[in-house]
Parts: sequence; structure tokens; C-alpha cells
Amino acid sequence: MRRSLVAAAGTIAGLAALLGYRSGPPPTRLTATPTTDAAPTDTTPATSPSTTAPGTTGRTSPATAPVPTRRTATGPDVPNRFGDVQVRVTMSGGQLVDVAAVVLPTDRARSAQISQEAAPILRSEALRAQSANIDIVSGATYTSESYARSLQGAIDAARAG
Repeated sequence: MRRSLVAAAGTIAGLAALLGYRSGPPPTRLTATPTTDAAPTDTTPATSPSTTAPGTTGRTSPATAPVPTRRTATGPDVPNRFGDVQVRVTMSGGQLVDVAAVVLPTDRARSAQISQEAAPILRSEALRAQSANIDIVSGATYTSESYARSLQGAIDAARAG
């Protein structure tokens, strides 16, 4: 009786460890930077003489931050045994900001169903990883592998372009 309890406890612990395992890098946590909505106040004393030209306020405009360049690139068409896969990426300032599947297998009803279910998961994985190092979607192995290859090609093209 005691051995069976130990074996059951070990099995449960092993199963919990297996289900909790996630391959790949840990997810990145985004933190918000606190902002203030208060308008800037003028700290110039009222009695100080003005050194600005007539008609100007004496305040300097804040430096305008450069807007990151957005680049869009389409990866190669990667065939697999169920159909072709092609991905388009949008990058801004070196960050992957959008991923869209241009072509997914749809020639068979089952392929279309798998593509419809896998596409949002693969997109989410790519945006999370910020690379083509993404987890394969169970049941969509060929599509996932082709997606990752096309994604890498699109990322390379966007960075080069």
C-alpha cells in the first residue's frame, strides 16, 4: 500500500513538471512607464527681467524624438506536403510589430481548418519571441515549420531593406 502511494505521488509530481515545462526563452514582461498628465509649469520668477525677443515666450520646444522607420517584408513561399506557407512582417525600430500569414494550406478541408486554428497561435508566438524561434503548434507541425522558415526570411529582408 505504501509503495503504491509513493509511486502515485511520484507520477503526479512528474506529470506536473512535464505539463509545466515550456521550451524556448521565458516570456518577456512588459512594464508600463508612469506618465504624468500635468502641464509643465513656468518656474521663471515674475520679477526677473525678460531676456527673450519680443513676441516669444522664452520656452523651448521639447526635442522631437525620431519616428522609427516601419518596414514591411514578405518571406519566401515555403512549400510542405500540405501546401505552401508565406508570411509578411512589419518591423519598427528593430522590433517585430505585426506578422500576417499571406499563404497557408487550404486545398483540403482539414488543411484549411488546421491553418485557421494555427495562424493566430503562430502569430502570437512570433510577436512574443520577436524572432522565428517559435514553438510548433501541435497538430500543425508542417505548417509551423514552414511558417518559421518564411518568418525568418521576412525578418531578414525587413532588416536588410
